[in-house]
Amino acid sequence: MLKDKDVEIYELIKKEELRQKDTIELIASENVVSEEVMEAMGSVLTNKYAEGVPGNRYYGGCEYVDDIENLARDRVKKLFGAEHANVQPHSGASANLAAYFAILNPGDTVLAMALPDGGHLTHGSSVNISGKYFNFIHYPLGEDQRIDYEKLHQMAIEYKPKLIVAGASAYSRIIDFKRISEVAKEVGAYFMVDMAHIAGLVATGLHPSPVPYADIVTSTTHKTLRGPRGGIILCKSELSKKIDKAVFPGTQGGPLEHVIAGKAVCFGEALKPEFKAYCEQIIKNAKTFENYFNEHGIKMVTNGTDNHLLLLDLTEYGKTGKYMEDELSKLNIVVNKNTIPNEKLSPNLASGIRIGTPAITTRGFKEEDVLVVAEIITEVIKNDNYDYDDLSYKVRKLTEKYN
Repeated sequence: MLKDKDVEIYELIKKEELRQKDTIELIASENVVSEEVMEAMGSVLTNKYAEGVPGNRYYGGCEYVDDIENLARDRVKKLFGAEHANVQPHSGASANLAAYFAILNPGDTVLAMALPDGGHLTHGSSVNISGKYFNFIHYPLGEDQRIDYEKLHQMAIEYKPKLIVAGASAYSRIIDFKRISEVAKEVGAYFMVDMAHIAGLVATGLHPSPVPYADIVTSTTHKTLRGPRGGIILCKSELSKKIDKAVFPGTQGGPLEHVIAGKAVCFGEALKPEFKAYCEQIIKNAKTFENYFNEHGIKMVTNGTDNHLLLLDLTEYGKTGKYMEDELSKLNIVVNKNTIPNEKLSPNLASGIRIGTPAITTRGFKEEDVLVVAEIITEVIKNDNYDYDDLSYKVRKLTEKYN
């Protein structure tokens, strides 16, 4: 047993377990997996090396991991209606890198959303390999802080990108994949969608699917999809060989078969009717936050949300995202500081905080619980001298309710 063999690690794991139980987790990219997903990830599959793809491995003894990986591929294709799936990427960033490697050459032009506007590091940030190896140009948001599709169209005509990327890490509105795909076709570009944040909503029909329109779709499996930490790539059949080779040997070595088994379990869970009910509650909880913040004058980027997250703009209160992250952490509410459109501060301070509802919805939170959390956040934003004991008590009552 771990507690007997390595007490230091055991005790740290137990502390993290207690932290998760005692906090209200509002980081939009985090969730809580099922015991079945954890069981698969902690299995003997971690012992097996299996470079290659099912039926074409560089190691012997892969007959059972082949079956597991094929199950994962079949389930995720069914879940999203995809022609081909690669379930080996270790993360969403790995999936994006492999997708770029499959269809781009260094220096190729790519059109994507900028990080401060809600995009992702791997969508051409200057500090990421994507921004160093490729010529990323970022399409802007309009005055309403939503994607300016007309400007995107104009920029595509002007710059003639080889690839257009859609998808975001802090964008709270429905993305019109059909419209962007039409632009990509017009200028002869590939179209890729990073649906990491909204994958669960897409799987259940609560957000339009990019799969019918995009050449390549990447995703994580651990956000709204509620699976293990990892990535996937979906693509058209004609790109399947390029994608598989870009994953291995292009950008990765041996796949993590124990994580792939966890992915297969989560895809199976997502195919069940109760998963749609769960995703519907994610959105209900997010809309409850939106309504409360609107009623109490808390500014949100785009004034609300269509999905699982909201981005609060703190500039009117003279507070930084870093301040709010720290203050809420003292109360056992976990959020992350986040840049906002037209950001004036560094990412280490930021002018906003990102709030997401997947993890609390998994815990069982309903609208009445969200109202309590929204009240606490609002109090901390508006009042420098908030009653710490009172707010801590409210948090403790909520976490005890769902432990």
